Amino acid sequence: MALFIALLLNALALIITSKIVPGIFIESFGKAILAAIVMGIINTLIKPILSILTAPINILTLGLFTFVINAVLFYFAALIVPGFGIDSAWSAILGAIVLSVTATILSTLVKEVRKIKK
Repeated sequence: MALFIALLLNALALIITSKIVPGIFIESFGKAILAAIVMGIINTLIKPILSILTAPINILTLGLFTFVINAVLFYFAALIVPGFGIDSAWSAILGAIVLSVTATILSTLVKEVRKIKK
């Protein structure tokens, strides 16, 4: 059940991100769910490999290169999912940041609501 809620929250965060960041579009909530699934798979399988390969650059930039990695993976997900698109590299970088912040806020809100109900 927790995985399903996380999936819905990430899809909602993606829709919110598409409304905030110019250059990011998503056709429907169904496409957002598919994009959330694809991004979850990409972040689980590809991100650790990229993080290890780019560790020296990440150390030199004091961790700021992580934003580039996140933007590349975000853009890669947009290439895979039909109905989800990103217009530019700057949209991808800003979108990855906004998506991360939005998903964290939504997740925190849901945890607080669950804590209050108990």
